[in-house]
Amino acid sequence: MHDIWNPWHGCVKCSEGCENCYMYYLDGMRGGNGAEIRRTSNAVYPLSRDRKGQFRIQSGEMVSVCMTSDFFLEQADAWRGEAWDVIRRRSDVVFYLLTKRPQRVAACLPEDWGDGWENVFFNVTCENQKRAEERMPILLDLPFRHKGVSCTPLIGPVRLGKYLDSGQIGRVVCGGENYGGRRPCDFDWVRALREECVSREITFCFLETGTVFISDGKRYTLNGKRTQTVQAFRSGMNYEGRPMRFYLTDNWGLPIPEEDLYKKRYCKNCEECAMKLVCNGCSGCGKC
Repeated sequence: MHDIWNPWHGCVKCSEGCENCYMYYLDGMRGGNGAEIRRTSNAVYPLSRDRKGQFRIQSGEMVSVCMTSDFFLEQADAWRGEAWDVIRRRSDVVFYLLTKRPQRVAACLPEDWGDGWENVFFNVTCENQKRAEERMPILLDLPFRHKGVSCTPLIGPVRLGKYLDSGQIGRVVCGGENYGGRRPCDFDWVRALREECVSREITFCFLETGTVFISDGKRYTLNGKRTQTVQAFRSGMNYEGRPMRFYLTDNWGLPIPEEDLYKKRYCKNCEECAMKLVCNGCSGCGKC
């Protein structure tokens, strides 16, 4: 996937949502160990160019960072400075950061951070109410211009209303557990989260049902990511709220004209994919 950047790989489990980590599961299938943390060969991937000399990641794209680790992992402290430099140099690209360690973030920001960089979209995971109460106050206190919440895997009811009232949250996503995990996701939890977002005009995306899904008291087993995303789409839960505006600039600090920014494209399989609302567009990888 051209829109994922993993400068390091491997992680340390730190909360309930980590119990059935998909990265550990996939590493295990390949004979690996997800707890082994290493720097990857993609450490400066956003700076790579194609044969024509053009950046592989285009201006205006959103790149998900550390999807097989955590950007604020303690074991990655020695590498993070280089990653921040890459993000600084690609001020024309949006970098999506997601962490379960918001308590470490303030001490890990670069010296020139100020009140935040325009091209960083910072998110915390709130898989249950316990973690929401722990992480949301920290999120609201941190200096980021764009903030969001990921309730994935959603393993219990989560209410965020008092935090959404701050006006700082631009997007909330949720989804059930899959791969090696089968803890159920209840549709009532999804509905409640959606109501909180819709009433505040905050974008809400129900990414996937997960393997075990409960709706109106009935328990369903849905195998395969494709099936789970289609069923989430058909539930009609997705809601597009107020648009998030990222003011991206070139290396001279000048705004990039709209016509020069990346335009998302989609294939036939995207038509009923719940993730279409928040994804970077089809990369043509053929995996779906």
